[in-house]
Amino acid sequence: MRKKKIYETDPWLEPWSGAIDARQERILSLKEEMAPEGRLSDVANNHLYYGLHRTEKGWVIREWAPNATRLFLLGDLNGWKRSDQYAFRTVGQGNWELELPASALSHGDLYKLWIEWPGGGGERLPAYVRRVVQDPDTYLFCAQVWEPAEPYVWKYRRTGKRKHPFIYECHIGMGGDAEKVSTFDEFRCSVLPRVHKLGYNVLQIMALQEHPYYGSFGYQVSNFFALSSRFGTPEQFKQLVDEAHRMGIAVIMDIVHSHSVSNDLEGLSHFDGREDLYFHAGGRGQHPAWGSRCFDYGKSEVRYFLLSNCKFWMEEFHLDGFRFDGVTSMIYRDHGLGTDFGNYELYFNQGVDEDAVSYLGLANILIHELNPNAITIAEDVSGMAGLAAPLACGGVGFDFRMAMGIADHWIKWIKEQRDEEWSMGAIWWELTNKRADESTISYAECHDQALVGDKTIIFRLIDKDMYWSMSKQSRNLVVDRGLALHKMIRLVTAATCGGGYLNFMGNEWGHPEWIDFPREGNGWSYKYARRQWHLVDDDSLLYGMLNDFDIRMVHYLRKEAVLEDVPVQLYVDEGRKVLIFRRGNSTFAFNFHPTASYEGFRFHAPDGEYTMEFNSDEKRFGGYSRLQDGERHVTVGGELSLYLPSRCAVVLKKTR
Repeated sequence: MRKKKIYETDPWLEPWSGAIDARQERILSLKEEMAPEGRLSDVANNHLYYGLHRTEKGWVIREWAPNATRLFLLGDLNGWKRSDQYAFRTVGQGNWELELPASALSHGDLYKLWIEWPGGGGERLPAYVRRVVQDPDTYLFCAQVWEPAEPYVWKYRRTGKRKHPFIYECHIGMGGDAEKVSTFDEFRCSVLPRVHKLGYNVLQIMALQEHPYYGSFGYQVSNFFALSSRFGTPEQFKQLVDEAHRMGIAVIMDIVHSHSVSNDLEGLSHFDGREDLYFHAGGRGQHPAWGSRCFDYGKSEVRYFLLSNCKFWMEEFHLDGFRFDGVTSMIYRDHGLGTDFGNYELYFNQGVDEDAVSYLGLANILIHELNPNAITIAEDVSGMAGLAAPLACGGVGFDFRMAMGIADHWIKWIKEQRDEEWSMGAIWWELTNKRADESTISYAECHDQALVGDKTIIFRLIDKDMYWSMSKQSRNLVVDRGLALHKMIRLVTAATCGGGYLNFMGNEWGHPEWIDFPREGNGWSYKYARRQWHLVDDDSLLYGMLNDFDIRMVHYLRKEAVLEDVPVQLYVDEGRKVLIFRRGNSTFAFNFHPTASYEGFRFHAPDGEYTMEFNSDEKRFGGYSRLQDGERHVTVGGELSLYLPSRCAVVLKKTR
């Protein structure tokens, strides 16, 4: 059966049907051009050719540097001196090759390239380098031979499909309690069990690709095929992934293909003297907001580089998919800066970088060829129609898109309005206003809202009282309000999500303060680049109660398969600040009013019997137990009657 195109299911897109069909044809034509005999994943193998590899005779290293006139290998093997013995030879089409005996290199040896070009030359790291380490004294980066005596042996299979992912977004380095860069092993032993207990079924890891500046949060990538050595070895990361799979947790990475660090010595910029080897020339090759280099997705060499990168991470580390960062920046020539995307025409005009859109379509094809159960997520603020629709429907092929506006609205409501001014209709609209033909990942806040200069939801709600009043013995009205709204905001966001839900590490239990990486301005301190797990583990504090609520929420939504159904509004009352909706057999009732509680609150509901599964006011969740556990309710005349305490959420399950 032919799948309907997105302009057939959404009549507002019909004026751009030609552009949508042309976009689809462009992607399919490029796939045919690259893989005329079948699978795109069979030809995206640049990483198997370029870079350093073992051979039957010894070693071979290859580079693509068409502007180079000479190329040398420098390193521990030759005292870091250029010599003809370690000079590459040209092998055509801009490629260079050097073969070495087995004795020339050993595990752990350091090396670099010296590339000469007309009018200059300099040290470079190989474009396809798989291991990069930083000298603790000079802070310079070097490539490192990585061939351990005992390669990691995988023990567990990948997880199955995650139709409705519950994502735990995390950063390995700041995942520990100590003021330092934490490791893969520490995360595996200390944080992964927490994720499993919470009930999240997908781990989304940031900052895995090597990046020179730790404070970039991993978004200024220099070495696309190198796992960041700050956190440990490839074997240690593989063990983390394997252990996650044992627990039934899929692992995806935050992949950065939207730009590259502008550094020449560590990255791809001016690799062989040319500014346009991997990137656009001139101003188009410079990101005006990020100070980084912008890929030329129209070049076949760039497409092969990036597609091979996707394949490498999936095959080498058994990853289950990717969250593509900075998609808006990729797909618009102006990077979406200062653009108000309120018109469909903006998705199909000359301002769109169709080369970038085509690359993303190809990447989705390749990823799902390698693993049909893989997860791909687009971080796009523009709302480009079709981005998360199937290619056969005229889309780009992502499984999900980030519902980025939801977090912005929560901050806006908390920051700019009193609770009494919150509109239940506006909350419902923003949480449910999603394209029917695309799945989304909803979140109340991710890492973005926790960065220095901003505030997390809990910090906006409680502010300085977090320092003095989070003890179970010293709470006050400010803290009570913060705890109540923190739980309600998360539940209403998760229960209305369009396909999946995301939470950033530690925010589930209200991690205090902000994220600030070591930098000159803070004395290179790690104080705010960590997660203070001791707070949630302290039974005398309130954090553990928020954590327990998150556990109950996630496990309930998963166990009852709540996300399989579409949320249906049952009741909205702006004056009384009540929002009630059902989803499948579950009914969610929210009273956002700061002071008013309602006895015998009646609303229409499907006939039957209902049991209260849990509510946000339970004592174990930091509430005041104004409701009785396991309350049962029966419809009378097509209506349910509830006691709805102020600032409380009630979850009912239809049992008959």
